[in-house]
Amino acid sequence: MRVCTPITIRYAETDMMGVVYHANYLLYFEDARTRFLEAIGLPYDHIEQAGYMSPVTHFECDYGAPLRYGDTAIVRTRIVESRPVKTVYAYEVFREGQDLDKEKPCCTGRSTHCLVDAATFKPVSLKRAIPELYERYLEVLEPEEGESR
Repeated sequence: MRVCTPITIRYAETDMMGVVYHANYLLYFEDARTRFLEAIGLPYDHIEQAGYMSPVTHFECDYGAPLRYGDTAIVRTRIVESRPVKTVYAYEVFREGQDLDKEKPCCTGRSTHCLVDAATFKPVSLKRAIPELYERYLEVLEPEEGESR
């Protein structure tokens, strides 16, 4: 399952060259991840209300074509790996109007998240702590090519 999140590029998100400052993609990915969770029926506040948080343990981003002030970015998000102790999201950022299935994205990225107890910040098993979320991840999982489910 892939969820698309539109993001309008604001002037304050650009640098002196007039392109999106690289660190702002982390914010776009976080917006997209939040929207993904809403789309699968288990919004992030469900995780917090259960007494947990899902911090980032790893992040990577590859930049291609620049986005500029006034552009609308479309961030396409999917789960590419789900284990009891980690979840990996993949992101593709397109400029509105691009063919998402045929054209190369402007930017790609991945974020890895674990689940921790909100009170102790100690890692916990997603499968045991929030089994309905773990099962939903497995239902919507789209592994990268060459990886198995």
